[in-house]
Order: sequence, then C-alpha cells, then structure tokens
Amino acid sequence: MTKPLILGITGASGLIYAVRALKFLLEADLSVELVASKSTYMVWQAEQNIRLPGEPVQQEQFWREQAGVLTQGKLCCHPWGDVGANIASGSYRTLGMLIIPCSMSTAAKLAAGLSSDLLERAADVQLKEGRKLVLVPRETPFSLIHLRNLTSLAEAGARIVPAIPAWYHNPQTIEDLVDFVVARALDQLDIDCVPLERWQGSRGAGEQGSRGAGEQGSRGAGEQGSKEKL
Repeated sequence: MTKPLILGITGASGLIYAVRALKFLLEADLSVELVASKSTYMVWQAEQNIRLPGEPVQQEQFWREQAGVLTQGKLCCHPWGDVGANIASGSYRTLGMLIIPCSMSTAAKLAAGLSSDLLERAADVQLKEGRKLVLVPRETPFSLIHLRNLTSLAEAGARIVPAIPAWYHNPQTIEDLVDFVVARALDQLDIDCVPLERWQGSRGAGEQGSRGAGEQGSRGAGEQGSKEKL
C-alpha cells in the first residue's frame, strides 16, 4: 500500500497552488492527509468569499469540489488544532510533506522548532525523521529574516521551491503558470503526476540557428559575388 503524502496549506496568498496540487495528487489516485492552518480559513474568506468548513468530512467535500476531483484518490482532512492526529507522530509512515503555499510565519516557526498547531507539528516530524519536507513560499520581496529562516530550513533538510513560474513551456493560462510550480514542487518528492512540457534542451534552437546562419551566409556570399561581377 502506498504511503500517504501530507499536504499542508497555510494562510499565504495564492491558495490556487494548493488546489491544483490536490487535484493532480487525487487524479493520480494517491493518498493525501490534508491539514490547513487556522489562517487559511480567513484567507479563503478574504480571497474567494467562500467559507472553509471546519468539520473534517465537510472539509473533505469542500476540497474535492475545489479541486474538481470528487471520487479519485484518498483524502483525509485534519482540524488544525488536532495535535493528536496520526500525522503528528513519527511512527506514522508517510511519503513526506508538501506545504503549499507556505507563509513566512509558518517558515519562521519551523525554523525555530516551534509546533503550535498540527501543520507545524507534522512538518517538524518530517525534519526529525529525516523525511522529505518541501516548502513553497509565496512572498515577495523576501526580507533578510525570511531568507535566514529559509536557509535554516534548507540546512535542516527541507527543500525550498519558491512560487516562481517559468516561461519555456509557453504558458497560456494562469493555471499553466501555477502547474509549473506544482510540478517542480512534487518533483522534490519524486512524484510525477502533473502534465508538464519539460525542457528538452536547446538542440532544436541550435539547429534552427545553424540553418539560419548558413542560409544567411549563402545569401550574403551570393549577393557579394553578384556585386563584384557588376
């Protein structure tokens, strides 16, 4: 049986990152243990004018509806204050944990070894057990304090994947930009379930450049020769 992945969601702006990550994980028929921080409830209300239910069964239905995946995969939601949940113990085996988006408040607490709620405790467990912990910070600009906290987490073994999209895959929609970040974050957990046009190298561009240069050179030589004849 495949071990579950813990999905932590904080109150950082950009909850679409969490929704898209959950969508692809469930569509891949994976098992997800989800915990949203207390501030996530307020951000959903502010950004989407939608109330996030607190009761686990209702919350599972809420997240499935947001992700557009009603039956696939396995999803278990935990209240943010339930520090006695299974994911709060190192004896509960997991694939690791993804915190997306990750607020600077959460990063600061994790860097200091503080665990004031279930999300922070679950993340602390991943570090102490030597499991994979991936953070997707969504903040700009970073202050020196932010950078030091993220550095401390990287030194402790966490992977830092800022919410910075690329453009080489020719994005056409906001979802394309979001999905690139989600895919790169899941790469750190060895999970490949996002349909992403990955970089294949610049061979095609090089060949095009060589052809262009050759054609240009031929035209230039021919034109020069004609001028000399005249």
